[in-house]
Amino acid sequence: MSVLVGKKAPSFKASAVINGEEIISDFSLDQFIGKRHVIFFFYPKDFTFVCPTELHAFQSRLAEFESKGVAVVACSTDTEESHWGWLQMPKADGGIQGVTYPIVADTSKTISDAFGVLAGQYDYGVEGELVATGPMIAYRGLFLIDKEGVVQHQIVNNFPLGRNVDEAMRMVDALQFFEAKGEVCPANWSEGAEGMKADHKGVAEYLAAH
Repeated sequence: MSVLVGKKAPSFKASAVINGEEIISDFSLDQFIGKRHVIFFFYPKDFTFVCPTELHAFQSRLAEFESKGVAVVACSTDTEESHWGWLQMPKADGGIQGVTYPIVADTSKTISDAFGVLAGQYDYGVEGELVATGPMIAYRGLFLIDKEGVVQHQIVNNFPLGRNVDEAMRMVDALQFFEAKGEVCPANWSEGAEGMKADHKGVAEYLAAH
């Protein structure tokens, strides 16, 4: 499991479903560099139980994220056709109809691997066949990426543990507070609270680079 905080988010191009219905073949997070912060989150599988609660939870706060200049993007190892089908299914039936932010199809599993959230490993058997150990799907990883394309926050949960959208929003607020004021955020900081001035080389280097 890799730690990407402080590093450039891995670049990719992949198929995705956007606006809840349109499939495109060349979706990339690079489109947001210099323009928007990004919440990029992985979930294990379409047509499951915990996953739709998370996707709907992010959709319910999407306008708030967007008002802060934050793009929300989801990703799993399912195909774009699977994403599209799930998006047509009503929420009452276990679907994610109404979700409008992009959902990336990591069918090659290379995106999950690059972000360090792919569960399982693979190798080749004695006859050259592919042998996988583990489910080869994504853990519940979440990455907050700044406008320079650098990961500022990441969290990875195991399959049974759903994430807290309030905490994702709090981290957006904390990052934007730091970027605006140059003050760091102490434990349990929330929007509207005071920050702390810091004389720290790492902070100075960050501010100089931005």
